[in-house]
Amino acid sequence: MKTGPVIVLGAGVIGVTTAYYLAKAGRDVVVLDRQSGPALETSFANAGEVSPGYASPWASPDVPRKAPRWLLMEHAPLILRPKADAAMWRWMLQMLANCTSARYAENKARMVRLAEYSRNELVALRQATGIAYDHRSRGTLQVFRTQAQLDGVAKDVKVLAAGGVVFEVLDRAGCLAVEPGLAHARNQIVGGLRLPRDETGDCYKFTSALAALAEAAGVKFRFGVQIQGLETAGGEVTGVHTDAGRIEGGEFVVAMGSHSPALLRPLGLCLPVYPVKGYSITAPIIDAERAPESTLLDESFKIAITRLGDRVRVGGMAEISGFSDALDPRRRRTLEYSLDSLFPGAAETGAATFWSGLRPMTPDGTPVVGPTPFANLYLNTGHGTLGWTMACGSGRVVSDLICGITPQIGTGDLGIGRYADRRAA
Repeated sequence: MKTGPVIVLGAGVIGVTTAYYLAKAGRDVVVLDRQSGPALETSFANAGEVSPGYASPWASPDVPRKAPRWLLMEHAPLILRPKADAAMWRWMLQMLANCTSARYAENKARMVRLAEYSRNELVALRQATGIAYDHRSRGTLQVFRTQAQLDGVAKDVKVLAAGGVVFEVLDRAGCLAVEPGLAHARNQIVGGLRLPRDETGDCYKFTSALAALAEAAGVKFRFGVQIQGLETAGGEVTGVHTDAGRIEGGEFVVAMGSHSPALLRPLGLCLPVYPVKGYSITAPIIDAERAPESTLLDESFKIAITRLGDRVRVGGMAEISGFSDALDPRRRRTLEYSLDSLFPGAAETGAATFWSGLRPMTPDGTPVVGPTPFANLYLNTGHGTLGWTMACGSGRVVSDLICGITPQIGTGDLGIGRYADRRAA
């Protein structure tokens, strides 16, 4: 263990959970972030689902076949805006290389392992602290609009069964029993896959409340600080350069989402994380009986519809367009269509707030969690669409590793070294 505080770079849900667990383990922690408070970027208005069983890589065997059709759909789940950006094309090629049955099964299995552990840590944290964040524990229902989608669930069910994840394959009547609001759109669906142990909650509310708990435990948050680079010597990080000056620490954790690769590149670390933009709307509920009870996944459009207190959050899609945070009105129309076609009259979409966030995606879907070739530098980034789902588990793993504690799950295949191993193979 090095002397000095642990410096956590990034105050999204990943950085804040990491800081919390480190503080509970007795470490001094300083969190740096360019924003004015926690969870103001990708963690701010995500879909709200904590869904370990649906932890799946976007790189699946059917993506090369389906992607061209998705790109041409009116309500497209995938949007590609090509740029003269080598990192974009390299990342897409790496993703395509993972679109095999063998890699899909490998990637999904380790994602489910981390996500299931994370859900258990979230439950324990909630019980220990009483933290409130519009939480519900009523499961997730993935609905299928076509028989082909329902028939294609077999490969996911196989992985779920192997991982010991509780699930239910439902017909139309079964879907209506768990989500009565679907009764007004019964002809839109043919069946579904339900994971009854999944949860929902507002990630921004959770992160803000946890930051307050972490601060009470001694964590120092420094907001409005621009992180400029890492200084190294003798195989270790010796400090971080910011617009507020040089800051020293004992260990350093990079939890900067899509901005992590740029920070690591000068150190010779090639981190294959690229931003994939997602969109969401948040609308007030106007008829509670027509609204969802928990989270519903619309498989046709890759959209999640989640109840958060007296609001409905609708989020999803994958837009590959670099670091653009522009709000495309066509994406809003897709989110509204998914909600109104399945839960008509449930929410006032005209009064909804519209948001976008840059999800930090790896080409294999699994985040990069763990040590680096630098003795005191750790990564906790690349969670893609599953940062909220995997936050507590990832934060606990990194805290344990820094504190010399053996994590409760296997972590050898979660670190940055797996990319070097793949190239060697």
